[in-house]
Amino acid sequence: MATPVHITAQNFEVEITRSTTPVLVDFWAAWCAPCRLVAPVVEALAQDNAGTLKVAKVDVDEAPELAERYNVQSIPTLALFVQGQLVKWIVGYVPKPELQRQIDAVLRTLPKRTVASANV
Repeated sequence: MATPVHITAQNFEVEITRSTTPVLVDFWAAWCAPCRLVAPVVEALAQDNAGTLKVAKVDVDEAPELAERYNVQSIPTLALFVQGQLVKWIVGYVPKPELQRQIDAVLRTLPKRTVASANV
């Protein structure tokens, strides 16, 4: 059972920037109502995409420097990273089927080796 990885300023480099697996990062905060709505969707995406996509969460109150680094101005913001590069932004609540569609659209553009390495 795959669950989102808790990201801090200390582990961001290893978990996101150096990841050979595409990573969906949820920038969120506990006080944010839309963030609470998208949380179960993010959890489901982690389970449904285990082996092809890493899912991570950044609490913007615990790691404001990461929110600032990526200019996160509204939460929830979902950011898709491929080989350490930010390739897709999704701001606000989006239903799971639409999020999965957007993720799949990005993953389909990747070389087979990049997606295959996610299965390691």
